[in-house]
Amino acid sequence: MAQAMTSRQRMLAAIRNEVPDRVPVAPDISNMVPTRLSGRGYFAVYIHEDPPLWQAYIDAVRYYGIDGWFTYGYVGLTTQDVSWSERWLHQDDEKRVKEVTIHTPAGELIQEVLYSCRQPPFLIRKPIEDIHRDWPRFRHLLGPIVDADFSRVAAQRSALGELGVLGGNVPTPGFHIWSEWFQGGVETLSYLMVDRPALLDEIAELHHDRLLRELDYTLQAGFDFVLTGGSGSVTLASPKLWRKHALPTLKVLCERCQAAGVPTMIHSCGRQRAMVEVCARETTLNCINPLEIPPMGDITLAEAKRVVKGTHLSLMGNLHTTDVMLRGTTDQVRVASRQAIDDAAEGGGFVLSTGDQCGWATPDENIFAMVETAETYGRY
Repeated sequence: MAQAMTSRQRMLAAIRNEVPDRVPVAPDISNMVPTRLSGRGYFAVYIHEDPPLWQAYIDAVRYYGIDGWFTYGYVGLTTQDVSWSERWLHQDDEKRVKEVTIHTPAGELIQEVLYSCRQPPFLIRKPIEDIHRDWPRFRHLLGPIVDADFSRVAAQRSALGELGVLGGNVPTPGFHIWSEWFQGGVETLSYLMVDRPALLDEIAELHHDRLLRELDYTLQAGFDFVLTGGSGSVTLASPKLWRKHALPTLKVLCERCQAAGVPTMIHSCGRQRAMVEVCARETTLNCINPLEIPPMGDITLAEAKRVVKGTHLSLMGNLHTTDVMLRGTTDQVRVASRQAIDDAAEGGGFVLSTGDQCGWATPDENIFAMVETAETYGRY
């Protein structure tokens, strides 16, 4: 039996495709579950940071006894000639709307964020509304970085300790990110792909350069791993578009992280079948998640394990967040957890997790059942 590890050591070993003392267990409870567990609600956590979401997550890690998968690493970056201001447009007991003004040398951009008492916040007005007017303004957001604030990283590192791995975020370009820039989202981008393909090429090139500059600061911060990709990076586009827009950045990002001795992980909920083989054969990526099963995704752990066998790529996934975690019994969670371990844990390189984002009402006992199974059945 392997020597006992801390959660941080265990997660790092699995991410690096090594054999830890047991299978790490890190369900995706990145937003809703910690907010519920805090007892404070969405307004307190997301508006007042009382507590901040990252601290609520660490409290949840302690409560459930999971291996922490900390994805809130934050380096404050200041972009040349860009500033921000905000004001509240609406506030009541049910919802609040914040207007954010982005000031650039070419003019102002406006976005609006809806904060609900029932779910995490999201954009209801995006900064690029008129492409001819707003794109020259938005280009400044992808410009030179003139300052970086590492203070929050130090606080997060101190709070997390050995409870898990501390991650910093550097996404990849593509529709999954750009849909948050353009009013109309994927629909607008689809028209641009036909009507103005040169513009999308320009966006991809500028975003690529900007993200690699952000990576330089992220590596300086001393994170345990770098999380890349982005939710729905294939589902909101296609395998072909992901290869065109995201893969070039992913390759360079992974190579630079490898040279710095920092492991990489890609997160992309939804379809990932095509991504698994490409990442295993064409990149130096260390880990991929959440590998959701149909209909949320398009691959099983057993299929993914066959693809990555003999490569450097490790797996993290993939209990169904609704059928198993939300609506299932503890016995069903244990059965699903054992099946996941059987399918993907052989030889190491596996983190027992869930699909994307466990819901607010996920029973505590189901998360405890995952932990129990990893601690007993998941021993190497």
